[in-house]
Amino acid sequence: MPLRLDVQKVMSMASERVKCCDIHPIEPWVLSALYSGHVIIWNYETQSSVKSFEVCDLPVRCAKFIAKKQWFVCGTDDMKIQVYNYNTMERVHSFEAHSDYIRCIAVHPTLPIILSSSDDMFIKMWDWEKNWENRRVYEGHSHYVMQVEFNPKDPHTFASASLDHTIKIWGLTSSSPHFSLEGHERGINCVSYFQGGDKPYLVSGADDCTVKIWDYQTRTCIKTLVGHQANVSAVCFHPELPIILSGSEDGTVRLWHSLTFTLENTFNYAMERVWALAYQKGSNKVAIGFDEGTVMVQIGQEEPVVSMDQSGKVLFARIHEIVQKNVRHGDKKIADGERLELPAKELGTCDLYPQSLKHNRNGRLVCACGDGEYVIYTSLRLKNKNYGQAIEFCWANDSGTYAIRETTSKLKVFKNFKKHRDFRPRFTVEGIFGGTLLAARGAKHVDFYDWEECRLIRRISVLPKKIFWSDSGDLCIIACKSTFYVLRYNRDLVAKFLSDGSEIGDNGIEKSFDLEKSVPESVETGHFVGDCFLFTNSAQRLCYYIGGQTIILAHLDRPMFLLGYLVKENRVYLMDKQYNVVSYRLLMSVLIYQIAIVRKDFEMAQKALRDIPIGQHNKIARFLEGQELKELALKVSRDPDHRFDLALQLKKLDEVKKIVVAYPSEAKWKQLGDLALAESFDLKLTEECFTKAKDFGGLLLLYTSLGSGQGVRRLAAAASKAGKNNVAFICYYLLNNVEECIKLLCTNGRIPEAAFMSRTYRPNDTKDILVKWKEHLSTISTKAAEALADPDTYPKAFPDFKQACNAQIALEAMEKKRGMLPALKYLSAKPLYNMNVIKEFKNFDISKITAETPAASVTPETTVEVKTKIEEEKKTVAPVKEPEPEPEPEPKVEPEEKKLNKSDELTLDPTAELELEPEEEVDPTPVKEEKDDLDIKDTLGGGELDANLDDELEGLDNLDVDGPMTEVGGPTPTLDELNQTLAELDREAKVDEDLDF
Repeated sequence: MPLRLDVQKVMSMASERVKCCDIHPIEPWVLSALYSGHVIIWNYETQSSVKSFEVCDLPVRCAKFIAKKQWFVCGTDDMKIQVYNYNTMERVHSFEAHSDYIRCIAVHPTLPIILSSSDDMFIKMWDWEKNWENRRVYEGHSHYVMQVEFNPKDPHTFASASLDHTIKIWGLTSSSPHFSLEGHERGINCVSYFQGGDKPYLVSGADDCTVKIWDYQTRTCIKTLVGHQANVSAVCFHPELPIILSGSEDGTVRLWHSLTFTLENTFNYAMERVWALAYQKGSNKVAIGFDEGTVMVQIGQEEPVVSMDQSGKVLFARIHEIVQKNVRHGDKKIADGERLELPAKELGTCDLYPQSLKHNRNGRLVCACGDGEYVIYTSLRLKNKNYGQAIEFCWANDSGTYAIRETTSKLKVFKNFKKHRDFRPRFTVEGIFGGTLLAARGAKHVDFYDWEECRLIRRISVLPKKIFWSDSGDLCIIACKSTFYVLRYNRDLVAKFLSDGSEIGDNGIEKSFDLEKSVPESVETGHFVGDCFLFTNSAQRLCYYIGGQTIILAHLDRPMFLLGYLVKENRVYLMDKQYNVVSYRLLMSVLIYQIAIVRKDFEMAQKALRDIPIGQHNKIARFLEGQELKELALKVSRDPDHRFDLALQLKKLDEVKKIVVAYPSEAKWKQLGDLALAESFDLKLTEECFTKAKDFGGLLLLYTSLGSGQGVRRLAAAASKAGKNNVAFICYYLLNNVEECIKLLCTNGRIPEAAFMSRTYRPNDTKDILVKWKEHLSTISTKAAEALADPDTYPKAFPDFKQACNAQIALEAMEKKRGMLPALKYLSAKPLYNMNVIKEFKNFDISKITAETPAASVTPETTVEVKTKIEEEKKTVAPVKEPEPEPEPEPKVEPEEKKLNKSDELTLDPTAELELEPEEEVDPTPVKEEKDDLDIKDTLGGGELDANLDDELEGLDNLDVDGPMTEVGGPTPTLDELNQTLAELDREAKVDEDLDF
């Protein structure tokens, strides 16, 4: 039967004539040497140009990768060999190699040498480790030497093809050929060695339009392949497939069976003549060079033909040979991902070229299918049990039941090697899949049938690549191109439906399958372990799916294919394209626990947890979190960070606090403080957490919300010490400590802002700040510094400056006497803060205030200025006799309904004391200077909380919403009264005059 190998175009890139091509062994690159003198590297995955090199103005006839040096070497028609680094794009070396055109370059697989052949009829060997020294010259051909190639089975020998009608076999150590092969009638263009098995074969192509197969041991031609209509320009034995490829100037590429030598396929991409063929060892990809560009095709499947039974015996096909390896013979202590050193045992050869190997459920039988036939063998001795015609084969969950796709329209079911039933679906069958049900894929859907009577169970409108069933038959995975679907099979419902004899519609039995999950993963290979689905994906990751979660087990460094899982070994086994086996650890106890959790069997899960090592508990906790079982995850987890996150999500305040105390960090303290504030309104704990977290913003919010002046003072000092200048400035500003605000601005180089602030709020400090501003500005621009105006020099630029200084002294004296006002007194104190201070102090005598002002708070210079001002006012205003001191009358309480008119002038006796209760007495004791290394905990009171915080909180708790608020001094206003007060404040805001400070 003919080979059934699909040929798929992977890449097609247009360019000038391609004289040679090569495939990189690691990167997804194709090298094309062009007749125009360029060399281009293509990426066949992205179908784009990676790099382009202008090597020469003349044709480049040959180019090869030297991957271990990150080079490519090429031969040009200027008789030179040129070497380039394809990463840096630099030319590494260039030298004249021949006296005529260079036709071919061959790179030795292990030694640092290359061979070059030329139209000068010589073959030369070059050593790149000796600065490209010419080690040897091989003479013997009498015409152009078109190609040379090393023998892959004996790299110390090589073959050459020449237009003198001969193929010569050479040894590296001899300058003359060992022998010649003659038989072509015209010049020979190409030659290639057979790489599979023990057969000593060569293939050659010539201008006589034929392809010849040679036995170089008997030195005879064993077969001549005829079919091309023009010169054969390229041939090769494929290293992984039983095929010979030949390309011709007739524009076709032909595939020949390497054993029967029959023509299997011919394809033509309409890109004119074929000049070059290149293959990659370990891959089914082939690159083809045409007159009009480069094409890459994939022949057959990339996945190795392999199967592993439940005991760990691996069978794989190497072309026609069946080889066995036992993974249990590998090193038990090997690390994850390392190659297992396993002895290989050849069981024999297969009568056909197997394209699939599949064990049945108990592993005693294995079926090889390919070439339109199938053969069932015993897995131990490879003894033939049954055979027949089949395009495709699949096993049922029952070990003795299987199905074949005999044609695209006919399926057959066998039991114990006897035909049980055959049927014809009403569509063209493109593939079949085994398992609990028999699945047949059409052009637009897949149908599921029962094995007993081949009745339609369900039609699903998807196009699967593969279908996997769990051992219990309850779960089904349909793997499509970019997604796999998890279905649950309702076995009891289907059995009841079939036993009732109900009529089955065109779409089968409804609700026979329930869709559980759609997962955006491209599955390459897969295997079920219980309800856990192990798989490899197109992104080269080993994962497993369970309970709606996809868990990554390992990242793979190359394409790997899943073999299976051994329970006793607790390991997953995979194989690469070179038939190397690797493994990864996956505990069965972990899988049992996860399966029990998915099934909601918590009692079984608790028992399984005892067998799981503590080192795996964090992994289990992550899985439980994904299952929304956070309480259980918190109990299982050993990772403090994970436990903290879980406790935080569960809002377990006590548990979070224990973890933070044991494993403190500023971020955790901050999160704990937020939780305490949001959930329990525990302000003591909140303050402690924000303090340890150095969360100055949070502390500012807390203290200002509570109206804690003492807390704001501590915060101001701590923030200033920690360099949190914004918070410190806000604290000082709220405390009405303008002097500290100005100092903070000066300390941080914000001298202009400090000058404007002093002019507005502390005019007595303006002169000193102005001096600093000039000094600072002079370092940038002397003219700009000289342009700054001084109040003494330019008094007109500072109107009412002296009055403002006097007003500052009086207001500071009054402020010190009455203290800071609580926020509750704002409505009654608002007129005071909205008055025009300069105007008021012009109209009234302030001698009493200055007299009452403590001497410690007023400098002699300031007192002189005040007295001078008084003397000037006495000259212009008639003297008024000072009244005798009288007892101060009780202030008359004005009703709240009384409104202020714009025309009314607010008069304020500066000597009168404002009848407002201060919030707290200011301690006149000077503050001791703090140490430079003061910690925030010490600055904010260390571990001790604000002593007044309890009183403040108690006051908040004792507020009687239905009765009078004794702290405010009046009853609680109603909603209408509040709205009326807000309206009055809005009207007052429109008529208030601007303040001068």
